[in-house]
Parts: sequence; structure tokens; C-alpha cells
Amino acid sequence: MAFGTIATWRMAAEGLDQAYKMLESNQSAADSVEKLINEVEAYPYYKSVGYGGLPNEEGVVQMDAAFMNGDTLAQGSVAAIENVLHAVSVARSLSNEHFNSFRVGRGATKYAMKHGFKMTNMLTDRAKARWERRLAEIREKDLNPYDGHDTIGAITLDKSGSMAAATSTSGLFMKKDGRIGDSPLSGSGFYVDSEVGGAAATGLGEDIMKGCLSYEIVKLMERGKTPQQACDEAVYPFIEKLKKRYGKAGEISLVAMNNKGEWGVATNVEFTFCVANQNKEPRILMANLGKNSTTKIEPVTQEWLDAYEKRIHAPIN
Repeated sequence: MAFGTIATWRMAAEGLDQAYKMLESNQSAADSVEKLINEVEAYPYYKSVGYGGLPNEEGVVQMDAAFMNGDTLAQGSVAAIENVLHAVSVARSLSNEHFNSFRVGRGATKYAMKHGFKMTNMLTDRAKARWERRLAEIREKDLNPYDGHDTIGAITLDKSGSMAAATSTSGLFMKKDGRIGDSPLSGSGFYVDSEVGGAAATGLGEDIMKGCLSYEIVKLMERGKTPQQACDEAVYPFIEKLKKRYGKAGEISLVAMNNKGEWGVATNVEFTFCVANQNKEPRILMANLGKNSTTKIEPVTQEWLDAYEKRIHAPIN
């Protein structure tokens, strides 16, 4: 019986392990994807999601998140929400609302407070130190302030055939107050249909949303493409179009899984992701742009993993 999950970046590994065990024991796609994202949101050393996430230019951590039920197509999203430990759980709760299911700013935060979600100061000492260092670098070296925008995005498929998708991010480092990227936007940052499959994005939201790439990948799968074919055919031509017509393209990476547990990836950067299905247990893989607009995928090395752990725990000087 098919089941599986795929998620963006190495930071998803521990959460994906939990989700895989839940799916293996017949738990739902919705519960599993929420658990996967929650694990990332709560870990203070992942600087682009949740607790300890990257603050905006005013030093405030504002988070975007989304949840989608692939059976009903119900969706919930929050954007620029503050002081909430698990933004994705708020988004899932909102997916049960027919009206007002996408809340932003104060409205999103008030909803979370009213409905008993855990509130906390999301700006850790480590995140504050990183923000202060960036302010100094901007003043002294005239650097571009924007650095870092990795989203955790995930798709799950349970043994009953139900699918779900979710995303969470603190967005672009040093972003303007209230800036929103692609992550909470249906069709851009995420999309899932249990009769077909799902996709989720990470990278520069302002460019990803120009192509509605998650929806495009799902539509290609619906027309009979494998997840890998759909990712390649949606992402790489769009990047070239963007370069030609807009003049440039930022970082763009997507993951996808269909309702058979098959998966695919496309990226224009060095991109790690985590995946598991009924055939293989959880693993971390590396994707890069290959030849002729295809994707090269290989296992990460232990050397890379060791360097990653050292990097994310390194002191902020």
C-alpha cells in the first residue's frame, strides 16, 4: 500500500522521520505533515523557520505558513503572524473555516491567541545576535541586507490515499515589515490534490510566485507526467523565461509527490531534501541542476552532514 512523504532541506530530516513513522502506523497525512513541520518550527538552530527564525529589518520575527487538505482542497494560511510557536498549526485550524481562512498580521496573531495556540517570543538571543551583526555589515560594507529565505515545505501521503501539504517560514532575512513570500500562497508555495499529488516550494518567494509552480507541477502530474518529469518541465523552462523577460531569477526549488508515493525535485541551486515512501526509509538527498534541464540527484555525504551540523551550531560572533 502506497504511503510517503517528501520535504525541503536537511532541516526536515528529524520531522520527516517522525512523519514517516506516523504514516507507517496508519496515521493520517494531515497529522503527519503537521508534526513534520512542528518539529522544524520548534528547533532554535534552524534560522529560517519558527523559533529563532530570521527577523525582519525591525528585529521582529514574522512568520508565514500554510496547510492544505488534499481530499477536500480546504486550505488555511497565515502571514506576518508574530509570537506563535507553531504557525502551521494555526494555518491548519484556519483550513476548517469556509470564510476568513487566510489571516495576516494582527488578525492572524489574535486568532492564535483566542484559540489557545502556544505563544512565545520567537526572537532568540542567537537570532537577535545574527540580526545585529547584519545591521553592522550593512552599515560598514554597504551589503545587500537580504540573506536567507529557506522554507520548510512538505507533502504527505497516507495509506488510505489521503494527501496533505504544509509550509512554514520566517521569510526573507531583513525583509520589510509585513512582507509576504510565496509560502502561504496557494498554487505558488504549495498545492495538493489527493487524486493526483502535491508540490511545495522554497527559495525567493517574489520569483516563485510569478510562476504558480506548485500548481503547475500538480497539473502536469494530472496529465500523466511522473513527479520528476513534472518538476523538470515546470521549473526549468520557467526559470529561463524569467531570466529572459524579467532579467534575472532568484533561488527556486520544488519537491513533489504523487498519490503512488513517487517523487520528484527541481532546483537551480544546491538543494538538499528529505524523502521516504513504502519502498525506502527516510534519507537525505542532494539535488543540483543537471544537463539539458534535468535534475541531478545523489546522496549527501557524511562530510557534508558533519559540516552542516557544525555550521548551524557555530557561535554568532
